[in-house]
Amino acid sequence: MTSHPQDLAVRPVTEPEIPDWIRALNTGFLRTPSVSDEEIADRTSYIDPTRTLGAFDGNRCVATFRSFPQELTAVGGSPVPADAISNVTVTSTHRRRGLLTRMMAQDLAAAKERGDVVATLIAAEYRIYGRYGFGPATSATQWEIDVQRAGLDPRWSAPEDGGRIDLVDGEDVRKLGPELHERLRRTQPGAVNRDDRWWQVTTGAVRLERAPWTEPFYAVYRAADGEVEGLVAYVCDDTWTDAKQPLDTATVKGLIATTPAAERALWHHICSIDWVTKVKSGWRAPDDLLPLLLPDPRAATITTQADWLWVRVLDVVRAMEARSYEGEGALVFEVVDGAGLAGGRYRLEASAQGASCTPTTESAELTLGVGELGTLWLGDESVVRLAALGRVREERAGAARVADALLRTSRRPWCPDIF
Repeated sequence: MTSHPQDLAVRPVTEPEIPDWIRALNTGFLRTPSVSDEEIADRTSYIDPTRTLGAFDGNRCVATFRSFPQELTAVGGSPVPADAISNVTVTSTHRRRGLLTRMMAQDLAAAKERGDVVATLIAAEYRIYGRYGFGPATSATQWEIDVQRAGLDPRWSAPEDGGRIDLVDGEDVRKLGPELHERLRRTQPGAVNRDDRWWQVTTGAVRLERAPWTEPFYAVYRAADGEVEGLVAYVCDDTWTDAKQPLDTATVKGLIATTPAAERALWHHICSIDWVTKVKSGWRAPDDLLPLLLPDPRAATITTQADWLWVRVLDVVRAMEARSYEGEGALVFEVVDGAGLAGGRYRLEASAQGASCTPTTESAELTLGVGELGTLWLGDESVVRLAALGRVREERAGAARVADALLRTSRRPWCPDIF
């Protein structure tokens, strides 16, 4: 007999229910549904049961949802508190019963009450999250580099600027990486914080049964004064032709750099490794310097380009006042939010010195949904484009161009992480 949707309880999990919650999570992501003691111990060590929701049909968990605190960098470098959402699944036998809607509403209401400015997620499927007020706010690109066509000096062995490349190990990365990443995220709109567990897992200090570990190579770039300005992790395969010619591929697991010099040197290092004929970049910013660092940019072929970080604005005033603006002017805009969390009419006054955003009764010049506001907030999308698509409505002719002059950024936002 099919359970009525209202007979399905949606609530935070208790510690004894965590194994069943993990089973539902694995089932939803089409992983083996079996749950080991190791996975139970690992997930119990970091999830917050009060922010870990399950939907239950009797005693069986049939949907999962988890959130955790996060800091997201706004345009200009200010961090804002975010409600990061992950581990969202609904078991195939219980779809179309409103379970995700109930879990999302419960979590977003709690986030609003806590004072989070935005909610964030990485969407596995595009069509789901717009109906909850999320908009795609950053995108990411992967390149594949044909090293032999790139035009780089094959005899290169060190940077020409007085800096140096050093190979290091995971322990070194755990010491050097966090401070380097903090410097990066203070200047990179769309970047999020990384906790100690992130560094433990990505350097193999904590091994996950569900993610087989391969020790990568790590390299750091040190400037002439010795300061670490870049870090890269990469793995290489072992491929040879029948004629005994090497055709190895280096796959970048992550590369962060706080200066163009560091970025240039680390990419040159990877492309100059003996036997490597192909480099896979991993997920990068869509306007990454990488292709243009090569004498022949055509050697870098885009293999994937897709939406990445999605943003849902919870507090319009704080969100708009947290970011900086490259232009100067004023705009009155109306936000439509069916969930009642961030709707209203606001007047934005912005300049290089800062911004104020206040509720107003003035006539709106633009009307947009809260999802479109999330798409525009980090400066990556054009209001004019959204107006052409019918997703933003101009109430005053020319208002979309005024908004673009205020909101767009000279470099595109980027989130280096998945969560």
